[in-house]
Amino acid sequence: MIGYCCRGIGRIRHLEALLEAPCAYVFRRPAAGITHIVGWGLKPTTKKARRVAARNGLPNMQIEDGFLRSHGLGVNGAPLHSLAVDYSGIYYDATRPSDLETLIAEAPFDSAELARARRCMALLRRYRLCKYNHAPDRPVVWPDTRPRVLVVDQTCGDASVTYGCADGARFEEMLTCALREHPQAEVCVKVHPDVIAGKKRGYLLEKARALGCRIFSEDISPWALLDAVEEVYVVTSQLGFEALLAGKKVHCFGLPFYAGWGLSEDRVRCDRRGVRRTLEQLFAAAYLRYCRYINPYTGERCELEDTINLLAEQVRQRKRLNGDWIAAGFSPWKRRFVPGFLGRPKGLRFIAPRKRSLRRAPPSARVLTWASSLRPPFAAACREAGLPLWRMEDGFLRSVGLGADLVRPLSLVLDSRGIYYDAGAPSDLEVILSGTDFDESLLMRARQLRSQLVHLQLSKYNVGGGQVPPLAELAEGRRIILVPGQVETDASIASGSPEIKTNLELLRRVRRDNPDAFIVYKPHPDVVQGARIGALGGDARGLFDLQLTDVAIPVLLEQVDELHTLCSLSGFEALLRGIHVVTYGLPFYAGWGLTEDWLPCPRRKRRLTLDELVAGTLILYPLYTDPVSGDHIDVDTAVRLLARKRQDARQTNLWAGLYRLFRNGFLKK
Repeated sequence: MIGYCCRGIGRIRHLEALLEAPCAYVFRRPAAGITHIVGWGLKPTTKKARRVAARNGLPNMQIEDGFLRSHGLGVNGAPLHSLAVDYSGIYYDATRPSDLETLIAEAPFDSAELARARRCMALLRRYRLCKYNHAPDRPVVWPDTRPRVLVVDQTCGDASVTYGCADGARFEEMLTCALREHPQAEVCVKVHPDVIAGKKRGYLLEKARALGCRIFSEDISPWALLDAVEEVYVVTSQLGFEALLAGKKVHCFGLPFYAGWGLSEDRVRCDRRGVRRTLEQLFAAAYLRYCRYINPYTGERCELEDTINLLAEQVRQRKRLNGDWIAAGFSPWKRRFVPGFLGRPKGLRFIAPRKRSLRRAPPSARVLTWASSLRPPFAAACREAGLPLWRMEDGFLRSVGLGADLVRPLSLVLDSRGIYYDAGAPSDLEVILSGTDFDESLLMRARQLRSQLVHLQLSKYNVGGGQVPPLAELAEGRRIILVPGQVETDASIASGSPEIKTNLELLRRVRRDNPDAFIVYKPHPDVVQGARIGALGGDARGLFDLQLTDVAIPVLLEQVDELHTLCSLSGFEALLRGIHVVTYGLPFYAGWGLTEDWLPCPRRKRRLTLDELVAGTLILYPLYTDPVSGDHIDVDTAVRLLARKRQDARQTNLWAGLYRLFRNGFLKK
């Protein structure tokens, strides 16, 4: 058991998972069973922890934010994704050895670990991730083409300066050296925005101004700044390590954890760090061995690669959705969750879908509407006003429960061109599938995702708990064909199935072409619950051999040979399981060489692998949000949340049943 003396440590979410032990608050004397006392770095609040540990003969361990902490700032409530845990010191204290220093100096690194380090470094460069990832990432434009050198200031009182064997004189020496060593270059001094605002003090602002240096105080991604300079001068800032990742020459005037290993030009010597290390070895020690990672939305420990994927998705969606939004025609219930999927924009307005409602729209605004509710006059009004029209719909891994029962979605899709189920025009999904260069890391994620979905038996709604009879015995050697029913008034039928429009017509076609097959018909859950139109009526006798209602589609798919559909998502779910799929409409997954299609789509000329289809459809196209915080998450996190929610769906099902009774009018009888 680990004790802590600062109550703030106890408020760290998932602390026990990160420290791999139960934790308890210690006032004066540790309770029985406490084996360590933990403090937060070298802050003044840790003095009590050190005293308690020394008085009771217990080891004192230190924790700090990891090097890949979060999407936003911790002071603004952004959840922590990584933690540095040190039993001998802390990484920024160069006055004594730390666990990280020992790992770098002594730990062996085999070829597999170094290869993993190279892959993770490449991912950080590709996604341009750093410790905090909230700042804009846009090109830095200088007024001329002179070479530029970056000098990084820090805030006074920063513990990494004091314990990094530096002081104010070191900062002045750093600036002087940068000017002297680069007479033909412009020296740019990066200061914290709070220093310019007068909220904090830095070391270099006044001297830099006096020497005519360019002052850069904009809150911007370090990668954008590093793109615009040739060399970097630091005292102990982590930006120096990010500069090494970016391939820049780095000059250190203090002793950050990455100095002293032959990778930087060091002006302060550390005799303990006498061994030369490669950047891969340094990265493996710091990011793979020293830091611990957690998914803050599931509470589960994870690997660095998982954290990279999650943060990269949050950054990607922030860039994509940043700006002004106007949401037209959303019901009060949908207004509760739509802002979260848009990243909670400050200026979001909900309006009626009428032309006059657009008159006060900002010229930079985007208009959002629910795709199946969009009417042509409003679309025309958006075109006349010069406002981009985006469409929203349920995602492919939506929820545990039906949208018709007002179950909040975990996933939606947002499309700037059309919508995935409308084959009459290109959609963002079609463009993704047609033009994306799917690299191996993305395809590996898709393979793992597909395997996980099949193993966990997850689907769009995750409803149905009935047993599936042994179909092979009932079929007596005949091919087993599953025909999933659809909601006949659904927009996907109107725009994605130009010839066959009803479930009855589909069954007739399937029976006509497969007279000897054993046909299983599964009505759509919304139709079974009485919320939507699509019941067969009495003319369906003989068109199928078995009808199943309250069964989960993944369980049913385990026993079928083929699936025949107009444009149901269950066709995509069948593809995930290697089942032969025949389409009679134009669903998004048809036309790529993976299905037997009755209708052609001339736009879809590319032949896709199943992993490419999965990567585009489930990783790149949808939006996923955490139902508790409202933060954007990645598909891997969404899958774990769905699996957990399905295990605890009893209360959801109770409320859904009560709402269903009210909706269908039974309470009025």
